[in-house]
Amino acid sequence: MLRKLKNFDFTLIIIPLFLTGFGIVMIYSASMVLAIVEGYESNYYLIRQLQWFILGIAGFVFCSFFPYRNYQKLIKLIILGVIVLLIAVRLFGDVSGNAKSWLSIGPIRIQPSEFAKLGIIMYLASVYSKKQAYINNFSRGVLPPLILTAFILGLIVLQPDIGTASIIFLIACSVIFSSGIRFKHLFLLIALGLLLVAVAIPHMITEERISRFTGAYQPFEDPDDDGYHLIQSYLAIGVGGLTGEGLGQSVQKLGYLFGPHTDFIMAVIAEELGFIGVFVVIGSLATIVLRGIFISRKCDDSFGALLAIGISSMIGIQAFINLGSASGVLPITGVTLPFVSYGGSSLLILLVSMGILNNIARSVKKKEQEPVPVNEEPIPENRFQYRGGTKWSS
Repeated sequence: MLRKLKNFDFTLIIIPLFLTGFGIVMIYSASMVLAIVEGYESNYYLIRQLQWFILGIAGFVFCSFFPYRNYQKLIKLIILGVIVLLIAVRLFGDVSGNAKSWLSIGPIRIQPSEFAKLGIIMYLASVYSKKQAYINNFSRGVLPPLILTAFILGLIVLQPDIGTASIIFLIACSVIFSSGIRFKHLFLLIALGLLLVAVAIPHMITEERISRFTGAYQPFEDPDDDGYHLIQSYLAIGVGGLTGEGLGQSVQKLGYLFGPHTDFIMAVIAEELGFIGVFVVIGSLATIVLRGIFISRKCDDSFGALLAIGISSMIGIQAFINLGSASGVLPITGVTLPFVSYGGSSLLILLVSMGILNNIARSVKKKEQEPVPVNEEPIPENRFQYRGGTKWSS
């Protein structure tokens, strides 16, 4: 057992668990008043997140020991399950926040689009690792997997969940770019993507989506409506200073800040723990992303390398979009901060992903510890007969 444990990447155990534990504390701090206003006990969101945390830990442990290469054998079943869930949410889903993104299965309420993130990563990593021999052939090596990816993205856009669809699109781009395709094919895909976006934009424009852009880039022109949420985030971030007002002392979470335990939890962290708290969270997330990229470079198996790249990209892209929304760099999209924000489906998938990444890291370490075969060359008969011009007898 100890030999198995020594191959674990403890960076990818300690930091995700630290962020998750820290997030649970901040969720309680940010949501206790909101929960009471909504008619629940003050620890309502805390208890629900703890339940998902326990389930996520079970998934983390299982995936840490389950050989990652076996996912290639299960990929058809995995991607079929994702499609079934997305169709089910389209037909029977619950509406929340003007989007039909949730599916209730008995007492459990899940968000299938979160499962689609990891499903797409596994699918693209599996397919492109098998197509390495003809990855330079666009019609045969590059295009076919994108058709299924576009179908899944379409199901998510129809919910509509533009934020998650954007994350999956960018994840797919990172995996495709890392698969070794030609640059001319990459530029062709970018051009095709821009064309599709140009065609889709007129059908996607609504007053609500326009207000998200005006609220992000011109918040003070309408401070009581479109720009209200971002201004409250600015106030929370500005008040925090270097060390913050103290844990539990946020004022903006008392009904001023939208989604203090989800979309804008970083604003609460900034207000209560200041720049130091923000730095610790961002630094921890960056460490996970960089560690994942390092593992992908060390992995000599193309499936494992692409899987590690996809998981690292998922965490990095999602964190960037959440932080960009809270700071006004990007429009508000309803994307959670990895490991920290409230969200059961998101936390479960992130911890499972960390288990998979740890399994890849274990495989890399085992490979490095294998003895390197030494090719012994026959010693020439006259090897010791001459030294510095002097003849030695052998």
